[in-house]
Amino acid sequence: MGIDDFIILERRAFVGGTWAQNTYPGAAVDVQSPLYSLSFEPYDWSRMFAQRDELSRYTESIYSKYRLHQKTRVNQNVKRVEWQETAKQWLIQTDAGDEFNAQFVINASGPLSTPIIPKFQDQATFQGATFHTNNWDHSIDLSGKNVAIIGSGASAAQVIPAIAEHVKALHVFQRTPHWVLPRWDIVFSPWQRRLLKNRFAYSLVRRLIYWLLEVRILGFKYSKTLLKLLAARPAKKHLRRQVPDPELRAKLTPDFTIGCKRIIVSSSLYPALGRSNVVLHDKYDSISTFTESGVTTAQGHAVPLDVIIYSTGYDASDGIISYPVIGKSGRLLSDVWSDFPRAYLGTSVPKFPNFFVVTGPNTGIGHTSALFVIEAQMAYIRQSIQAALSSGASAIEATSEAENEYTEHIHQEMTKTVWHYGGCQSWYKSKSGKVTAMFPGFSFTYRRLCRKFKPQHHVFTE
Repeated sequence: MGIDDFIILERRAFVGGTWAQNTYPGAAVDVQSPLYSLSFEPYDWSRMFAQRDELSRYTESIYSKYRLHQKTRVNQNVKRVEWQETAKQWLIQTDAGDEFNAQFVINASGPLSTPIIPKFQDQATFQGATFHTNNWDHSIDLSGKNVAIIGSGASAAQVIPAIAEHVKALHVFQRTPHWVLPRWDIVFSPWQRRLLKNRFAYSLVRRLIYWLLEVRILGFKYSKTLLKLLAARPAKKHLRRQVPDPELRAKLTPDFTIGCKRIIVSSSLYPALGRSNVVLHDKYDSISTFTESGVTTAQGHAVPLDVIIYSTGYDASDGIISYPVIGKSGRLLSDVWSDFPRAYLGTSVPKFPNFFVVTGPNTGIGHTSALFVIEAQMAYIRQSIQAALSSGASAIEATSEAENEYTEHIHQEMTKTVWHYGGCQSWYKSKSGKVTAMFPGFSFTYRRLCRKFKPQHHVFTE
């Protein structure tokens, strides 16, 4: 856009986000690599589902190519953002004591970036090591130790197979089981990698993967029969094939419709859970209390432990933005979102001028690459900024009418989806019970909405 007067504020001491922060064993993407990349920046991927180190290198290559390091301030955790009506600017304050003034602010902190550690009775009495998968402690050698993983979601599904063979005993505390589909991963051969270096071939593979994944929304929203064919039957077959023990299989069988929660993609989770040194504790044998040497379960079992690993997710449903945002007339964004998070195109909030949220309310995608949606959002943000600058306006914001109409449509469409009727509780839902994480439709539909900028849906302030 020709704008070079910008800065990136990073809460941590390093850049790179998800794939720099998450260093737990087994960390990898669950979307095919050629699609899980920027459309204008292909990469020489080594395999179909890239692992953490390669993803981190890709991110770093983008940062270096576009010289973003010189635009980034690290150790700048934002603690407050407030609109200055007279100056028509935002005042950003950080924990480091610094202040920044900006005409436009883009919040790209991510909905899955603030880890949650649940509370347990006598939690502080445990004398062993504890940490969250988001902050993996590499100073601790797990070899030969008694280890517990609390949680059984996407991160746990990667950690468990990676550490199971090295520990003495692994206790997995599962609140609810997840549906699991096999992971059809391949390591690209030299000739495949040479082929993918061709822009046309890379684009063709990317498009093919995109449309194969896009079919899933037909099941998630439009056809329960198709959902059974595309997902439920393969998942049940995968479970039967990899878990011969009927008792363990029963513990691992969800009681909700597939797709209602995030589907785990793994070919190694079930075999790991079936190992002789792994014990799966379901909701009937959950943690009752912590002790100095481990935990006691609801069924009275004393479990000796050396290390407890929390794989308990993130503050996502109502915690899209972790700092207070104060808009016009001193109104807090958290108050606007007290019922449930909402925004025009999941990106712009009325009465919060020049403020945009990437991966905001109802922009999540359960069947394809999040980067596809993020690029669509950036197209809308770019057009909004250009519209303001080209018209000489100091500020732009979505109108309340446009946001209301959009939000009502989103939640009307949501009632048709498995995320609404599937019979589960997940981070896709806010405390209100509304599904606020997901977009209820095709990703290309969302991209079309973002591409067609509508000035009449916005207020321009001189």
